[in-house]
Amino acid sequence: MSDSSQPEISGIRYETTVNTKRSFLLALLVLLAITQTGCVHRRMTIRSIPAGALVKVDGDEIGYTPVSVDFTYYATREITLTKDGYETQTVMQKVKTPWYQVFPLDAVSDNLLPFEVTNRHEFTYQLQPKVVVPTEELLNRGNMLRSETQIGQ
Repeated sequence: MSDSSQPEISGIRYETTVNTKRSFLLALLVLLAITQTGCVHRRMTIRSIPAGALVKVDGDEIGYTPVSVDFTYYATREITLTKDGYETQTVMQKVKTPWYQVFPLDAVSDNLLPFEVTNRHEFTYQLQPKVVVPTEELLNRGNMLRSETQIGQ
């Protein structure tokens, strides 16, 4: 009778050991997930030619070119550059998602990597000089438009 009870005890011990190992691994994974604050550092740098343009990203001023800013999400960003003597330039700039940030790989790269990955995006924009139209030419255009509307009546 003692021989038949021995395998049950071994089976219980084996099952308990496996459950303990699983619980330990689960606790370790939860601890790692909680203690990690993210391993991917996202940063974009915006430059202009000439330098010194005021930059707004999605309506928020971030500084004068060259300027860098951290970001959280990959998306299409509205970037506006303004500089005296130059045309204001607004661009819808796509910030591409790298392969390791695509679901489900992003869960690993954001939480479980033992080192930090820096993802940098650099954008350079050529500003166009502002065209100053002489006052006489503006008056002539205005008079011509007024004449055209009066003829159309």
